[in-house]
Amino acid sequence: MINVVDLMKLQPQSEHPHGLSDKDFDTLFTKDKPIIFAHHGYPMLIHRLTYRRTNHKNIHVRGFKEEGTTSTPFDMVVMNDLDRFHLVADVIDRVPSLGPRAAYAKQALRDKLIEHKQYIAEHGEDMPEIRNWKWSNPK
Repeated sequence: MINVVDLMKLQPQSEHPHGLSDKDFDTLFTKDKPIIFAHHGYPMLIHRLTYRRTNHKNIHVRGFKEEGTTSTPFDMVVMNDLDRFHLVADVIDRVPSLGPRAAYAKQALRDKLIEHKQYIAEHGEDMPEIRNWKWSNPK
């Protein structure tokens, strides 16, 4: 997992002073593996910033699709396929060696999304495991 704080790092150095060199970009994002980019904005921005990169064809961006209405906070993320369940399923789909071995995990993800929809329809808020989740500080 790579947390990109400065989106201009995605551009080549020749395009922006903060940009990464091709070598550094390829070291971080690799030339031959799928990249799933969760972006809380429009996906096209990431594609525009990375279109000259070696691995551009393997960059798959999950982002804002203008889906959703007044709903719960987590449901808004689910409607845009940016939640943890959709992202993990995306990894399973894009890494060939996971396919058959991850069938039960993928079904569990689908089941959790169904449970989520049923819960918010009945209670009007996110499930407690989502709503009350906190970062832990492992020591």
